[in-house]
Amino acid sequence: MYSRLLPFFEVIVWNAVNERTRSPKRLVFVSHSSQDTWVAKQIAREIEARGATPFLDEAQVDAGADFEEDILNFLEQAHELVVLLTPWALERPYVWAEIGAAWGRRIPIIALLLGITATELQSRPGIPVLLKKRDLLQLNEVEVYLDQLGARLRHQG
Repeated sequence: MYSRLLPFFEVIVWNAVNERTRSPKRLVFVSHSSQDTWVAKQIAREIEARGATPFLDEAQVDAGADFEEDILNFLEQAHELVVLLTPWALERPYVWAEIGAAWGRRIPIIALLLGITATELQSRPGIPVLLKKRDLLQLNEVEVYLDQLGARLRHQG
C-alpha cells in the first residue's frame, strides 16, 4: 500500500524543493495613505508591468482578514518599499510603521513625493534622517524608479 504512495510523495517533495530554489519575483511594497489609493494603484500597475509583484493593501488584504498580520508578512518578504509621501500620508501612523519596518530590514526605500517638495519634507520637524538622506523623487519622476526596477529585474532574471 505504501509503495503505491511513494511516487506521489516524491512529486510533492520535488515540487517543494523546486519551489524553494526557484528565484522569487521581486516583491515591492507600496505604502500610501488611503487618500492616495488611486495614485498608489497606478504605481502598483506600473510596477507589475515591469515584472515585479506589488503589494497594495486594498488589493491583497481580504475583508475581515488580520490587516496588520498581512502587512507584516509581506513586509518580511519584500525586496523594496515604495512610499508615496503626500502631506496627508505624513500624518498616517501605518505609513511610518511601514517605512520603519523597511528600514529595519535594510531594504531599499524609494520615496515618491506628491504635493510636497523635497525641501519642504526635509525642513519639516520630526522627519527622520533616514528619509532626509535619500534621493526623493517627485511623482512626475517615477519613470526613473521604474526604469531602475526594470534593470534590477533583468539582472535578477
